[in-house]
Amino acid sequence: MRADWSDRFLATVTDGPGGCWQWTGYLMPNGYARISVDGERQYAHRVSYEAFIAHIPDGLVIDHLCRNRGCVNPSHLDAVTQRVNVLRGESHAAARARQVACIRGHRFDTANTYVAGNGTRKCRRCRAAARERSRLRRRGVHCAAA
Repeated sequence: MRADWSDRFLATVTDGPGGCWQWTGYLMPNGYARISVDGERQYAHRVSYEAFIAHIPDGLVIDHLCRNRGCVNPSHLDAVTQRVNVLRGESHAAARARQVACIRGHRFDTANTYVAGNGTRKCRRCRAAARERSRLRRRGVHCAAA
């Protein structure tokens, strides 16, 4: 780390839960820590990664393994693709990607799964059942048991 900002960097860190280095300086509204280095505002977690670990390769982002956006502990940071970062997270897309079955409990496996035009996985059994219900409605049958 360069001496002109490294002391300021380390003075703005405190011990947090789970071994996090909690940033006590400016936090953006989205929870990420910011620091000025050589007059340029940068994300503190990226500065930490580059200072303690290595240069961040082009095309990669830094993932907080601890899920704490205000943490700058380099051992909690990992350089990954944006896709990996999103899928490791807690977003709706990440939760959907972790699903192993549809809402009716049918397994998402190669035989029972297709990918819709929007990229989401769909259940073939549920699709077949919906088509059958639609076919029966068109014939005027309103109960599948009829």
